[in-house]
Amino acid sequence: MLRGNPTPEELAALIIALTTLAASAAAEPAPEEAATSAWVEGSRASRQPVTPSAGSTAWRISGMPR
Repeated sequence: MLRGNPTPEELAALIIALTTLAASAAAEPAPEEAATSAWVEGSRASRQPVTPSAGSTAWRISGMPR
């Protein structure tokens, strides 16, 4: 099938191919993904960046050169 109007034979071949693919995908069980614990994640081990706020550290930030 090049494009446009397929012949009945080409259309039948396409339908059979798609039906076979759909049936084989439905027959295979989906793999179970193991749930990752939050304690195991690497992002928890790294320190969060310190961002200055206008709260208790405002006096320290005001004296820093920019």
